Amino acid sequence: MKFKDYYATLGIERSASDGDIKKAYRRLARKFHPDVSKEKGAEEKFKEVAEAYQTLSDKEKRAAYDQLGTHRPGEDFRPPPGWETHFSSGGTDDGGPDLGGIDLGDLFDMLGRGGRGGAHRAQGAHAGATRGHGDFAMAGQDFEANAPLSLEDAYRGTELTLDLAMPEMTADGMIRRIPRQVRVRVPKGATDGLRLRVPGKGGAGLNGGPAGDLYLNITLRPHALFRVTGHDLYLELPITPWEAVLGATVEVPTMEGRVALTIKPGSRAGQKLRVTGRGLPRPGGKTPGHAGDLFCVLSIVTPTVPGEREKELYKELATISSFDPRGHFA
Repeated sequence: MKFKDYYATLGIERSASDGDIKKAYRRLARKFHPDVSKEKGAEEKFKEVAEAYQTLSDKEKRAAYDQLGTHRPGEDFRPPPGWETHFSSGGTDDGGPDLGGIDLGDLFDMLGRGGRGGAHRAQGAHAGATRGHGDFAMAGQDFEANAPLSLEDAYRGTELTLDLAMPEMTADGMIRRIPRQVRVRVPKGATDGLRLRVPGKGGAGLNGGPAGDLYLNITLRPHALFRVTGHDLYLELPITPWEAVLGATVEVPTMEGRVALTIKPGSRAGQKLRVTGRGLPRPGGKTPGHAGDLFCVLSIVTPTVPGEREKELYKELATISSFDPRGHFA
């Protein structure tokens, strides 16, 4: 028979308490469950973890296992003399089980049933999940969902109704996805890339355990006018050459309507003009209600189809102006 180190499988010491064993099993079962794990070999690892927990969570089986002593994993061994008689109530005519070709996990299954007649175990992906976890509460699975928002919804806050397929663990250890409709309030000021935690809106708990959490990954849809960086908004503001030279007062759009913006004489392309507090609201924090800013980035545009008089004035300007935008090339 090949030795299996059940303590090493659960990542615990041989002196581990019952609570340590349960905690280790719960963590590893969730990590390697084949319905949710993406790790290589998760199904086989899940079965190993379930087998180890089935033995170590039972006081009599654990005592029997400890009496086998310590060996290297995979090493051939035989139980010590008298072990079969002490720990088994069924088996061969001489009082001990027939150990020829038996697996260690089958051996401890036999101990639980008092004989060798049922010495085969379920081999499906969920074998072992039905054993041992029904006597303690398990928190529900966390769940993630993408939530694309318009800039208007992010600015004012919104309530979303999401149709989700939530992971829930059944009493027999299976994890299945249950269709559920969830209503979630997104606070105003949600930014692109925000991961919003919604407590208790994940998968249902088992045996009275708490529900898991829902995590919303917020993305903002592109907007026709504004570009978003954090809580700040950026607007490309086209102005005419004469507005740039002479200065002007123009109206610019914001999320709450238009505001007047002063362009100083001698403004240049690429210059950023700040409109304080006209970005996205900042939820909470040290300054509740304070918002990001709106930055208007100037771009100088010329008439695409100038009239004859406009052409004449541009020619006159070219004749009388001494301005050389490429003077620094010299």
